[in-house]
Amino acid sequence: MRTTLIKAFVILVVISGFQVFEAGANEKMPVFVSIPPQKYFVQQIGKDLVDVQVMVQPGADPHTYAPKPKQMAAITRARIYFAIGVEFEAARLEKIVAVNPQIDVVYTDHGIQKIPMSPPMHPDQDEHLDHNKNPEAGGQPKLGRPDPHIWLSPPLVVLQAQAILKALQNADPAHRLQYEANYSAFVSDVMRLDAYIRDIFAERQGFQFMVFHPSWGYFAHTYGLKQVPIESEGKAPKPAQLKALIMYARARNIKVLFVQPQFSAKSAELIAKEIDGQVVFADPLALDWSRNLRDVAAKFKAALR
Repeated sequence: MRTTLIKAFVILVVISGFQVFEAGANEKMPVFVSIPPQKYFVQQIGKDLVDVQVMVQPGADPHTYAPKPKQMAAITRARIYFAIGVEFEAARLEKIVAVNPQIDVVYTDHGIQKIPMSPPMHPDQDEHLDHNKNPEAGGQPKLGRPDPHIWLSPPLVVLQAQAILKALQNADPAHRLQYEANYSAFVSDVMRLDAYIRDIFAERQGFQFMVFHPSWGYFAHTYGLKQVPIESEGKAPKPAQLKALIMYARARNIKVLFVQPQFSAKSAELIAKEIDGQVVFADPLALDWSRNLRDVAAKFKAALR
């Protein structure tokens, strides 16, 4: 009986929430996204017409994040949930839909062919590092689950923006033209950013950079680079792998190791000490997506000498 009453209350909250939005001309449409960069995308297209909340809070790991009770309560009022394919969604989206059966779950990664996560360094064979090839171009990565970091490639962001535009227009048809205009301006900005980064790496095709967590595979593929991961799929490198990474970095004069704030830098710091290098932070989850990608591109450029 108690369970039935709770379900009835949740449904009532959801229905009333939709009525308030439809009735109030000045109400912003409440939507949820999984990670901060998505908030940037939705805000660029929705502007003042949307109220965007982020599920994975800054500094948290999107692979293992568990929603807070306050967030689950806010979900009952949301019109759209923009999913992107990060790991926690597989375990949590079902519960999100359970508390708000009328929410529109939009998979912005739909139709994007994902590349495998970069495999870990093999102690004996360098060819295991040639893992950033596009499957469509004939490359066949040997290892790794699908890489979810599609927001770090501007051309793939354009595809995600199309999904966002369609969902906002479907949910709020009265403002279709505003969403369309915002989308066009956003895509123009993304294309300019893409051209800017391509110019930066035009003379550095095939250059390699070393990262702790392999977040930058799509970025590397888009701009003709290769990332060399220290860990893979959440597993710290074994002693033999650490030794191989140190030897590999020395042989190629790699002096910079990139780490993201959401992970421990212990292994990276150990390798940096052995190669007389340095650890540099590169955050794939920064909210200001455009500025962050420009900053990271500059850091990569400085490291690729």
